[in-house]
Amino acid sequence: MDNLSHDSHDSHNAHGAHNAGNHEVRERLQELRRLVEHHRFAYYVLDKTEITDAEFDLLYHELEAIEKENPELVTAESPTQKVGARPSTDFTEVRHRIPLLSLANAMSEEDLTHWQERIDRGLADDDGNVDASGENHIFVCEHKIDGLSVALSYEKGVFKKGATRGNGEVGEDVTLNLKTIAALPGQLKSVAMLDDGTLVSRARAQAEGLKCSDKMLDHVEVRGEVYMPVSSFTKLNEALTEEGEAPFANPRNAASGSLRQKDPAKTAKRKLAFWAYFLYVLDEGVKQPLKHSENLDLLADMGFPVEPNRLVVRDLGGVKKFVDDWYMPRHALDYQTDGVVVKIDQRKIWDKLGATTHSPRWAIAFKYPPEEAETRVEAINFEVGRTGAVTPVAFLTPVKLAGTTVKRATLHNADQIKRLDVRIDDSVVVRKAGEIIPEVVCVNFDQRPQNSQPFEYPTHCPACGSELARLKDEVVLRCLNIYGCPAQRLRRLIHFVGREAMDIDGVGEVLIEQLVKAGLVSDPGDLYRLSEESLLTIERMGKKSAQNILSALETSKNRPLAALIFGLGIRHVGASVAELLAGRFPSIDSLMAAAPEEISGIEGVGPVISDNVREYFSQPESRKLIEDLRAQGVKLEQDAGEAALVLAPTLAGKTFVITGSMARMERLEAEKAIKARGGKATSSVSKKTDYVVAGESPGSKLAKAQELGIKVLDEAAFLALLELS
Repeated sequence: MDNLSHDSHDSHNAHGAHNAGNHEVRERLQELRRLVEHHRFAYYVLDKTEITDAEFDLLYHELEAIEKENPELVTAESPTQKVGARPSTDFTEVRHRIPLLSLANAMSEEDLTHWQERIDRGLADDDGNVDASGENHIFVCEHKIDGLSVALSYEKGVFKKGATRGNGEVGEDVTLNLKTIAALPGQLKSVAMLDDGTLVSRARAQAEGLKCSDKMLDHVEVRGEVYMPVSSFTKLNEALTEEGEAPFANPRNAASGSLRQKDPAKTAKRKLAFWAYFLYVLDEGVKQPLKHSENLDLLADMGFPVEPNRLVVRDLGGVKKFVDDWYMPRHALDYQTDGVVVKIDQRKIWDKLGATTHSPRWAIAFKYPPEEAETRVEAINFEVGRTGAVTPVAFLTPVKLAGTTVKRATLHNADQIKRLDVRIDDSVVVRKAGEIIPEVVCVNFDQRPQNSQPFEYPTHCPACGSELARLKDEVVLRCLNIYGCPAQRLRRLIHFVGREAMDIDGVGEVLIEQLVKAGLVSDPGDLYRLSEESLLTIERMGKKSAQNILSALETSKNRPLAALIFGLGIRHVGASVAELLAGRFPSIDSLMAAAPEEISGIEGVGPVISDNVREYFSQPESRKLIEDLRAQGVKLEQDAGEAALVLAPTLAGKTFVITGSMARMERLEAEKAIKARGGKATSSVSKKTDYVVAGESPGSKLAKAQELGIKVLDEAAFLALLELS
């Protein structure tokens, strides 16, 4: 849809009357920009046209004319400044306005019963009494979709931004890729609203004869799941196999890979789908329905697809029946589901129960038991991880399991092999733990060959020959040749370039193996010494690919400090712990110089992690790597705007909840200030809360604090506590 040379005559040709102060002109300008971007995206990415070229030109020329007469309104984001540009993604970070928590799991009906008991205890009165027949025991059951959680933002009914879950606090901007999903509405429909500002589903309004007006919501946050339908997954894998490429292991992996394509046109071809499951309305004076079930109906009214097999049940028995009823029929659905999500229907109870740092207390995910299959162990090999852990892996006669072909399964450790008494040529039962990772469950001893010999676990590292050791109470055997073992060096390199670490696009496991084999790379610092000439010595490496890799390496030098800390591969330092460390120490140098008690005093870290951090930085090889990265230009500190204060732990052991808005601080800034001083910031009030900070327009959390007798601080008192007043 290039800008063809059609003459245009439109109803907005009196541009001489337009001026920057005209509100109508500004509104028309925004509408034209939206329409031009929409139709350009449909043409270039979705390969479809909704209007003719002449009609597109009318819109585009009107936009040009208004901007020409009002140059002060021209922005870099305007379509006129990027004529014919093919949209592409850059996966910038997005901080979620409302954290995306994960769900606690129930693996049995007994676990569901225990969850109900925890709810009852959380809602009990001072005498321990619970209304077991009331709304506390009304639940909504929904299929647990095996896909990717995303957060969507709409303004005045128009889709503005979409992000992945990420770590729950920060995700990736995948807006353009989400726009390729046909089921995801770009423009919302209006909803029904009562005179007092309460939203109602149209089904309820009609059933109860309620008098309503139409309302287009201004600010909406929607949570949902992007997934790949089983039918699309099957076609995609067939096409990949025909092209000689590796097929995806399961629909979830396929959905994840498809949503994170750099080119949205590739995402569009993958035929992803979407279900919405949460609604947050942020408009002033507008009240959401009190029931989760009605909020789901409201999402459908707005134009979102909502999982159709959901059901409201009156007690835990109804939940268990729903789980049982769908155990086999779920396999006939066109989307993969490995369980049932159960939520209390009354949303006001959500506030009462609150959440842990990881998951809400008012919801749980029941996981179906994994499917099992029998096959033969052809060999048992050993893989050495980046921390030296040696893991046995059974290589199997290929077998179909939960919709995929399984060729290998983990045996975990020597104790597991001994417990199972698994041997080469044994017939074994395998299953997918969480329907993802294949593992050996047991041996069918009736099928064991007569000449079978017990398996001898190796005493030396299969990669370097060093003697294996078991540290303290660990069940795993380790190779302690940390810097001399080639397998450990390889795994650390693969970890370093990973998405949550340095995120070096185009440098994956296969290329790392090639670079190591060619002698070009042995540690992360070597990556930044690669040249176009050296890369071109790699088999099937083209000039353009080499240039892209060098560009990605250069970009990675400015990754956040937390990503670098995680990428170093320190034992027990995952992505979330790396965030905590980066939030307390503004540079690698300050982290290396930190006393053990400074590190262990951080909420969520503790002495074990502290010891591992200190041990890592005490090694000459580690310090040499840091200096090498510094010399190569890798950023080793927080940006000035991101750097957290290194402060005395004056709030250590204290738990805070912030409600309402403050004049001098955003909530995120206040929570960082608390954490920088050793305190803990949570989202829900409980008996364990020490302080509630109440700003303007505090919510129900203030009332809960007063009810529990928790100390309440206004903004001035809070700033004084922080010593910022």
